[in-house]
Amino acid sequence: MKSCIPTVRLWLFVGVVMVFVQIILGGITRLTGSGLSITRWEIVTGTIPPLNAKQWQEAFDLYKQTPQYHKINYDMDLEEFKTIYWWEYVHRLWARLMGFVFLIPFLYFYFKGMLYKGLLRRLGVVVLLAVLAASMGWIMVASGLVDRPWVNAYKLSLHLGIGIAVFGYLLRTAWFETPMPEVVVPDSLVRSLKIFLVFLFLQILVGGAVSGMKAAIYYPTWPQMNGEWIPSVLLQLEHWTWDNLKAYDTHRFAPALIQFTHRSIAYILWIAAVYFLIKYHKRVPLEVHLFLLFLLMVLTIQLILGIYTVLNSRGYIPVTLGVFHQMGAVVTLAVSYSLYHWVRYRGACGLDKL
Repeated sequence: MKSCIPTVRLWLFVGVVMVFVQIILGGITRLTGSGLSITRWEIVTGTIPPLNAKQWQEAFDLYKQTPQYHKINYDMDLEEFKTIYWWEYVHRLWARLMGFVFLIPFLYFYFKGMLYKGLLRRLGVVVLLAVLAASMGWIMVASGLVDRPWVNAYKLSLHLGIGIAVFGYLLRTAWFETPMPEVVVPDSLVRSLKIFLVFLFLQILVGGAVSGMKAAIYYPTWPQMNGEWIPSVLLQLEHWTWDNLKAYDTHRFAPALIQFTHRSIAYILWIAAVYFLIKYHKRVPLEVHLFLLFLLMVLTIQLILGIYTVLNSRGYIPVTLGVFHQMGAVVTLAVSYSLYHWVRYRGACGLDKL
């Protein structure tokens, strides 16, 4: 039967919150330089952390073989290693916990006949995306165990993007199981919000690359970028090469391009939110208008957080600000998609659609 079952809906939203926490843990792991502390991917045995001095030393000895240790953390002691180890361990443990929280209720709901065909299809997509995110996570980590002392920025961005896709699709699935009041809105608003979401997803991907390249450190100023509205390195055609894009840790071109793009899309998104509020304030119901206002507020806070993070990224990226900025990106996505889903499906619940 196609119906919105409260228990199933609660399970789905618990999953949304858990994925949100996982993305934030990933941000902390990245910003604290903890992602390479565990050099092996052991799905079962990796559940148990080192339990004695010998095991801790063995884990530390494995880390000592990485480029990150030799080039950056060569003076790190065992106690400092434990700090970065625990962040990566919690990040991986939380992923395993999400698997259990998904699987056990799923089996119960399935055998009770509480999951209809359309919902099963959507859950299948969520599982595939989650497996892809986990696999990309290890590929990303492996990229930092050879040559470079950090994970590859582009692989990091892809890992983040897939994680955001898991979050977004699970949120979509949860909203399909949630009754919503009917609203009448112009079709142009629906189309505009869809385009807005595409740009927002692109912005998050670019933000992942900004973080991976530590691009904020190169240009810790605002509104200009070290006194230039457009970095001069971007205005010289000889720098537009594939090699310069790959060599982002030795050439300024890629960090300049990525940060300039990130700033530009941020302005576009904020202007779009203002435009929506002005254009539709008399053409949509009050509750939708308030939702548009809330979207602008969230986006404004996120923009301010981004600026403040950049201004304080002198020599290093402040962990707290970086984490809150990533958190703000996910919240902005959640608010944007929730609004889009509401005006797109207008009261739909239990739809047999993908």
